[in-house]
Amino acid sequence: MSEAREQARREIAFCESILAKGGLTVLTEIFQGISSLSAWEHFPPGDVYDPQSGAQWFYHCHPADEGSAEHGHFHCFLRPQGPDGPLHHLAAIGVDRDGRPLRLFTVNQWVVDDQWADAAATIALLPRFDLQMPRPSYLVNRWLTAMFVAWEPEIADLIRERDRVLAAHVPQGGIAVRQDRTLEVTSELRLDG
Repeated sequence: MSEAREQARREIAFCESILAKGGLTVLTEIFQGISSLSAWEHFPPGDVYDPQSGAQWFYHCHPADEGSAEHGHFHCFLRPQGPDGPLHHLAAIGVDRDGRPLRLFTVNQWVVDDQWADAAATIALLPRFDLQMPRPSYLVNRWLTAMFVAWEPEIADLIRERDRVLAAHVPQGGIAVRQDRTLEVTSELRLDG
């Protein structure tokens, strides 16, 4: 493993340990001041965007009756041309109720309605996902950045797999493959076992 990936894993552990000292997690940090959670609602409202790097993210939780250990996930994007430019989904990080990562995954275009970029173009954006923002939590932003560094080769593989799955998928009813709502998650890596 590269030194950068090892350092990123140490940073993930550091962020989690600092939050834990205060009885917090990456989720409790982003839900500060929120009195009720609604499934699929973006947290924080308006997303988090770093104008210097173009990195952007939001979190949403799942319906309580879904029966999954996954509470919700962070959707992570990059806007390489600034806030008014195209938005590209990189990957999502599913976490449990305690904010522990369970999986990394990619989604079909209809899920996030981003500007499509093939695997090569999307993978080239991965090193730019760097959030140096104080809100909603500097530690959560650093944790997300470190997750992308620590898992960059695996995320790149997931993006390549996304393109392979889309190329092989035959949608029903003549709709475009990237708009086929029967295909949501296009690749996944479990981190919890």
